[in-house]
Amino acid sequence: MSKINSLAISVSVCGFVAVWFFLTAGSILIWAAFVAWACFFAIGGDGAALRNTIVSNAFGVFVAATTGLVIVVVPLGEKLGAVWPALAVGISIAMYILAANIPAFASIPGTTFGYASTFAFLLQTPDRFTAEALLSFDFTSAYIVLPVSMALGACFAYGSAKGSEFLVGRTSEAPG
Repeated sequence: MSKINSLAISVSVCGFVAVWFFLTAGSILIWAAFVAWACFFAIGGDGAALRNTIVSNAFGVFVAATTGLVIVVVPLGEKLGAVWPALAVGISIAMYILAANIPAFASIPGTTFGYASTFAFLLQTPDRFTAEALLSFDFTSAYIVLPVSMALGACFAYGSAKGSEFLVGRTSEAPG
């Protein structure tokens, strides 16, 4: 079986299970899981990519959620208008890119996936871009729901990669 065919089978089966699980569990974000899933394959699709995806996505979430918290808590928006959030975002992006000098945070794409997913969640989900929601210790907080959703997505991605490897290996051993 070709790598593409085995990947199609494995990812679709794992995707089915992931969607069922996320919809059954509620509160966790399947779209964020799929972003992490793509990140896993984009940065190597192996055991190191699993670790790097989880760490870098979580780091990106932390930086973005903290930036969001600073934007809503520090009242510079009244004086600076749209310049205030733009400035906060610009500074935070420079910080997370500079953090790539630390080996654990070296995956700038992985951090960007977590960062972008956080702002998507904050800006598109009603009542989440508030200090109260950000500081809550439940799944209304970007600090919690996104890293959990993305880590689960990375784990499903790893499982789908292993499933694909199994299918390729299994069929290549079969008699011709």
